[in-house]
Amino acid sequence: MLGIKRKVRIETERLTLRAPMHTDFRPWAALRQTSAEFLVPWEPSWAADHLSRKGFTNRVYWAQRSIAQGSALPLFLIRRSDDALLGAITLDHIKRGPAQSGITGYWIGAPYARQGYMREAVQAVVHHAFTVLDLSRIEAGCLPENTPSRRLLEQCGYKYEGVAQSYLQINGRWRNHVLYANLRHDRRGKTDVG
Repeated sequence: MLGIKRKVRIETERLTLRAPMHTDFRPWAALRQTSAEFLVPWEPSWAADHLSRKGFTNRVYWAQRSIAQGSALPLFLIRRSDDALLGAITLDHIKRGPAQSGITGYWIGAPYARQGYMREAVQAVVHHAFTVLDLSRIEAGCLPENTPSRRLLEQCGYKYEGVAQSYLQINGRWRNHVLYANLRHDRRGKTDVG
């Protein structure tokens, strides 16, 4: 399993990061639905069955397989004070061998944005990736105009590396992304993002 335990649980000051479970369907669907206007501009187009129980069940099975195979680490952000589901973070495309790398992706529900929850989650996943999974490089990308996400990445030790043209289809259009990377042993300087 290449260093990834079957049951992954990361505790932070305010959060428990854990794999999605079938019982998360209703809170997940409700949060995604109520946060749709907030999330859609930054995400790939949602499939027709995105908010369905079947679609969610497929996500849970994908998460279980990915963790078991060591190819991804999909985690939900659960607030410890009340067990509320706040969002999700995934360390995906985990490569071993000479690469020892992965790609970070994340989303947070609109009611929980800009309260430091995602920063706490990203920092915890970065620490886990470097100390438990023995990765050397973690990448992330976001739309150039997504200043909050860019600021978050820089606050968590990611550094700007460039622009990828037509990197992902977001909300139905091919969009450029700014690329960031966090290195276990990083000596690069910081950039200035608004």
